[in-house]
Amino acid sequence: MKFTKILSLVLAIMMLFVLVSCGNTNDEGKDTDTDTSAVSDSDTVADTDAETPSDDTIVMATNAYFPPYEYYEGETIIGIDAEIAAEIAKKLGKTLVIEDMEFNSITTAVNEGSVDFGMAGMTITEDRLLEVDFSSSYANGVQVIIVKEDSPITTVDDLYSEGASYKVGVQLGTTGDTYSSDDFGADRVVQYVTGNEAVLALAGGSVDCVIIDNEPAKAYVEANEGLKILDTTYADEDYAICVKKGNTELLDQINAAIVELTEDGTIDAIIDKYIK
Repeated sequence: MKFTKILSLVLAIMMLFVLVSCGNTNDEGKDTDTDTSAVSDSDTVADTDAETPSDDTIVMATNAYFPPYEYYEGETIIGIDAEIAAEIAKKLGKTLVIEDMEFNSITTAVNEGSVDFGMAGMTITEDRLLEVDFSSSYANGVQVIIVKEDSPITTVDDLYSEGASYKVGVQLGTTGDTYSSDDFGADRVVQYVTGNEAVLALAGGSVDCVIIDNEPAKAYVEANEGLKILDTTYADEDYAICVKKGNTELLDQINAAIVELTEDGTIDAIIDKYIK
């Protein structure tokens, strides 16, 4: 009998210990999981809120390595396109949000609806018109050729000369890419994700020249000793804003804003601010 009481007491103590231990483990686990989840969820929601389009925001896709049209100043994207886009957003009663991405991904993002429009020194081409719709032009651009100062390439004609095998560096998906691939053949064209990478390849001797817009060309040459821009231009073009195919409502709003900003001198003032 005594043994039975002792055994009962031992079992009771063991059960109490198990219950207390399980209670502490569950409480601690639950508290820890809840805290971690709360922080994680909060961060996710905050990021999502900042990036997801809403009724009072309009999202622009760009490639922010195309000075002076779009480039970084610290962590902020500034430039001609950024300022014109902000003015257009104001006309539409929206706050502008800019998303930086590879140039070649802009039209895809526009058509998928993850952004509202694309603006990145973008030229209207027949191929792009199959993917997206374009606004009226808001600025003009000139494609030029960057070479090393001692380069045997002295005019654009040298690239077309019989037997020429010069390697041409371009930014993937740009008109410089399209035009040069058509003119010189894809085997002579080397594509880079950004214009900056193409210019660094030129400086390092991987390509013989780079075809790019005149204004970013000036910035790249200034930043890289030993490079120059040829006097002869490669192509003239107009820049426009792309929207999702068939989104006539937004396209009409953007075109109306461009007209107003052109007539009141806002666009010219922004361009003059960056291009002296």
